[in-house]
Amino acid sequence: MPTKPNVLWIYGEDLYPNLACYDTPVVQTPNIDKFASESTLFTNAFVTCPVCSPSRSAIISGRYQTSIGAHNHRSNRDTPLPEDIRLITDYFRDAGYYTCNSPGPPFAKPGKTDFNFHREGVFDGIDWTERAEGQPFYAQNNITDTHRDFTPDPDNPIDPKAVELPPYYPDHPLVRKDWAMYLESVQVFDRKVGQVLQRLEDEGLADNTIVFLISDHGRAHIRDKQFLYDGGIRIPCIVRLPGQIGAGTVSNELVSGIDFAPTALSLAGQDVPPQMEGNIFLGPNAKSRTEVISARDRCDGTVDRIRCVRTQDFKYIRNYHPDRAYMQFNGYKYQQYPLWTLLPLLAKEGKLTNAQTNFLAPSRPYEELYDLKADPHELNNLATDPNHQHTL
Repeated sequence: MPTKPNVLWIYGEDLYPNLACYDTPVVQTPNIDKFASESTLFTNAFVTCPVCSPSRSAIISGRYQTSIGAHNHRSNRDTPLPEDIRLITDYFRDAGYYTCNSPGPPFAKPGKTDFNFHREGVFDGIDWTERAEGQPFYAQNNITDTHRDFTPDPDNPIDPKAVELPPYYPDHPLVRKDWAMYLESVQVFDRKVGQVLQRLEDEGLADNTIVFLISDHGRAHIRDKQFLYDGGIRIPCIVRLPGQIGAGTVSNELVSGIDFAPTALSLAGQDVPPQMEGNIFLGPNAKSRTEVISARDRCDGTVDRIRCVRTQDFKYIRNYHPDRAYMQFNGYKYQQYPLWTLLPLLAKEGKLTNAQTNFLAPSRPYEELYDLKADPHELNNLATDPNHQHTL
């Protein structure tokens, strides 16, 4: 048994905290719920970008995607990352770790990276069985089922009539079915997480492995993925330490995606390089955040620039292209999101509420401000409210 702890990151793609342990009652996630009871569950974890390649670039480097030129989605995948920008795998490799990445069960092929840069040899291999005897490992299992197209769960289907939709989505059978399919994919993800955790037990690794359960960004639904509302940037974050330290703890501390790398290094007893811009959020060196910062730039063929700062109580969003519609054309969403094409049709038929119509506006305010305690769905923009100018 190595003296250095192993580190495992389990990614669920496009995963908002729609888990039973995060109070989504209609979805069944017994494996993650049990894991959470042995871990510290963070209720306020957010990524720095609501789309995969910039967010993953920030997470793996511990630096904002805007700091390393990785902010325009899939723009630099053939551009070498400067050598002075090092990744978490570089630091773990320096410490003697084997680094690997798979999509989870059956652990037989390379897992998703989708970094917005080119770097040879980010990982040493696919699975930790490839390491030298006694060598500690840093591993990622990038489980893809919660990414569109959603993986259905025929063994435990979810009744579309039972799901709870956000008020900014119309109550329509197609929307309910799409939402139920998303939740079914979460259940499939849960079973694979259970297989990963059981494997650690079977191989005698569980007591010496730090396990993170995280995501690259929020839900693959309109107004969520690619946008800076909480649906796009909020993610689950559950961390289990060897010896069940902190088991069953719930933390409301703010956590950013750029905090995962420095925290993992710190928990493994490694020095955190000063180049990393994130905080340590767990362990003896943890410190609190007062805010998280997120950014959205070009996604696919859709040019945009949005920034936000989120505290415990408020969200500020700045739209740098206020003349452009929220729903300016995006080929990916047009093809993959049923509501993207349904919403304008329902609007023409007069079947939308004000909250649902707002996303169809031909332009946007330059500034948005939301009281998250009173308005968790971010529907009532307070930026021009005279009573909130000090907060603005």
